[in-house]
Amino acid sequence: MRVSSQGVTVVALLADPDAPTEIAQRMAQTLPTRLADKSGQGRRFDVEVISEPFTAGTEDPPTLMRRIMDRGRAENWDIVVALTDLPLHSHGRKLVVDLSHEHGLALLSLPPLGGLRLQTRARRAVEEAVLGLAGPRATGAEGPPQSQPLLRPFASRLAPIHPGPVGEEETADFRYVVSGPRGYLRVLFGMVRANRPWRLVPGLSKALAAALATGAVATVNSTIWSLAETLSMPRLVIATVGSIGLMIGWLIVDAQLWHRPTEVSREARKRAGLYNASTVLTVGLGVLVCYGGLIVINLVWALFIINGRVFASVTRTPLHATEYLTLSWFVASVATVGGALGSGLESDEAIRAAAYSKREQERRHMLQNGHSD
Repeated sequence: MRVSSQGVTVVALLADPDAPTEIAQRMAQTLPTRLADKSGQGRRFDVEVISEPFTAGTEDPPTLMRRIMDRGRAENWDIVVALTDLPLHSHGRKLVVDLSHEHGLALLSLPPLGGLRLQTRARRAVEEAVLGLAGPRATGAEGPPQSQPLLRPFASRLAPIHPGPVGEEETADFRYVVSGPRGYLRVLFGMVRANRPWRLVPGLSKALAAALATGAVATVNSTIWSLAETLSMPRLVIATVGSIGLMIGWLIVDAQLWHRPTEVSREARKRAGLYNASTVLTVGLGVLVCYGGLIVINLVWALFIINGRVFASVTRTPLHATEYLTLSWFVASVATVGGALGSGLESDEAIRAAAYSKREQERRHMLQNGHSD
């Protein structure tokens, strides 16, 4: 690691576009002060944020570390911390952070930090990585630092994060990974968080228009009134699950969101399973938000348009709050089926843009082109 001649440690946050850049920019506002307070000794830090797609074309951690090292050599930076929202793998395990004390480098994968309090966890991880890289180090015969204050609080807070093996020819000299079911779930929820499933709602404008039109017509249909009154709670739940499942399946199949491994190895199958699980959860959460919105809109429409005497004459049931809610719930299921059909009018690119982060879109585009060549 280079030492600044002016007594200021220059820290570069090299972030992939989209979510990693936003996270880096937010933490950069307070990071210099926090680093100075934690390091003591009157040390000062200057933090710069550089947004560029340093992961373009590869997910291999050693390759990424070499890219970061080459990028750092061209600039007047003392420490470089790179942030990406792609899940990275090393030796069959899911990578959290790679560290190189010799070169003052850190590569941080955001998904293993989980889906909750991501900003806070990312800031803590960056702080501890920087302080560890900026502090004194003692190297033994094996090369990596013997005194390892790095990331211990970070690791204990976010168990099951633990040290992992580093290859002899790699730039990194220390690595943290996650493993086991808890680690899998943490990475999965982190991937879903990076995809921002709430963006699926405005991204499916044609499907939502079809669902709203279907709901508006169904709400004033006397046959739907009679069906809603005769359906029991279990059947209403089945209708909900069936319509949401149909919508999720249709979106995944129609937009070709299902990931198929290009290799036959066990590791490739596990990786594909992780990506597909994140796709199902991302699309599922987006559809659930749409479904809840449909219930509310249908309820307002029903309150405005349905005449109580006409409803009672058809169903032989007085129109009370329970009938309004049951009807709106059932109509939401019918409308979701209509929305599934309407989603066929959306372009595949629009659905992918709504369902995935920018890095994930580029990764899938690269794999698709590579598979077709």
